[in-house]
Amino acid sequence: MAWQDLFKLALGSISSHRQRSLLTALGLIIGIAAVVILTSIGRGVHGFVLGEFTQFGTHLLAVYPGKTTTFGLSGATISTVRPLTAADAESLGAVESVLAAMPLVQGNARVEAGDKQRRSNVFGVGAALPQVWRIGVDIGRFLPDEGADNARPFAVLGSKVRQELFGGASPLGQRIRIGSDRFRVIGVMRSKGQMLGFDLDDTVFIPSARAMEMFDRQGLMEIDVLYRADASVERVEQAVRQRMLARHGAEDFTIVTQNQMLEKMDSVLSVLTLAVAALGGISLLVGSVGILTIMTIAVSERVSEIGLLRAIGAERAAVFRLFLSEAVLLSLAGGAGGVALGIGAVKLVALLVPALPLQLAWNYIALAFAVSLAIGAAAGVAPAIKAARLNPLDALRAE
Repeated sequence: MAWQDLFKLALGSISSHRQRSLLTALGLIIGIAAVVILTSIGRGVHGFVLGEFTQFGTHLLAVYPGKTTTFGLSGATISTVRPLTAADAESLGAVESVLAAMPLVQGNARVEAGDKQRRSNVFGVGAALPQVWRIGVDIGRFLPDEGADNARPFAVLGSKVRQELFGGASPLGQRIRIGSDRFRVIGVMRSKGQMLGFDLDDTVFIPSARAMEMFDRQGLMEIDVLYRADASVERVEQAVRQRMLARHGAEDFTIVTQNQMLEKMDSVLSVLTLAVAALGGISLLVGSVGILTIMTIAVSERVSEIGLLRAIGAERAAVFRLFLSEAVLLSLAGGAGGVALGIGAVKLVALLVPALPLQLAWNYIALAFAVSLAIGAAAGVAPAIKAARLNPLDALRAE
């Protein structure tokens, strides 16, 4: 039997039972659509998180106080860890291939301007923040490059804080109170938006030395180091480690590169995407059961047709290919319909809810489509074998 005739027979059989064929394919349609929608959400969250995380650039490493890895020392030894200081940050700024090093202290305090007040995030930072974090100044200027002992009480406002406290008026030169200390506003940052749910616009930037006094801290929370794009991150990390060892005498600090953080986040988010794809795959298994059931019923209903085909000379292999082709066509229709429905649903949700991060995961879509074809073929094998093994005489008598 030629493939063209085989295809026509299979297509004719499917179209003659439209309702049953539609219900059979519906399981795969729902399964594929579920995979498309769920993986699009997973991939969208994946891209959103990584995009938020890399908005400060990709050539950064951070130095934290204390050693986070486990080692066999007594608690008395661990308690001698030296805090990070502004001098450490200044020294790291002179390391080869390092463009800037910025001290960081973070807290939350009441900010007052005239008769208005609000609680905001307060970042104690250095003058290199615009360069290190890639945040521009909207009006005025950023904090001057002054030593820790000479840090004047200057403040730079985030765009949201400026709007809440001063409205449309210029805050430059105005006095504000942060906690119990008074500061003079010298600049306003451009809107940066949120990073992983943290609003950078609802922030006040002050010198790190002032922030340490305000929050009664003995040392910095971290030092962010920006290095040249053409520099090797391994060499920069080693140079930073050597400089810190020379200053502290022991490795009582932890260095984390942005690549390491991105790799960990990427692996976690990839597992999340795979998990939601697996949830959608359950629907595919349900669809395969539907195909198996319908094809088994079809063999039972078409015993006489099989007997007639065998009587006019159709070989067992031809009967096997016929029923297998019907199963594959059903799965092909279900897979194509599921992909179309899933993509359409994702596009519609993206229009209705623009804030929801969605991104079509084409690799998972292609895999789900291929799996649907494989499931259709696998589910059709047993009924096709059963049909091919029928005795022609017994099949004709069944009429």
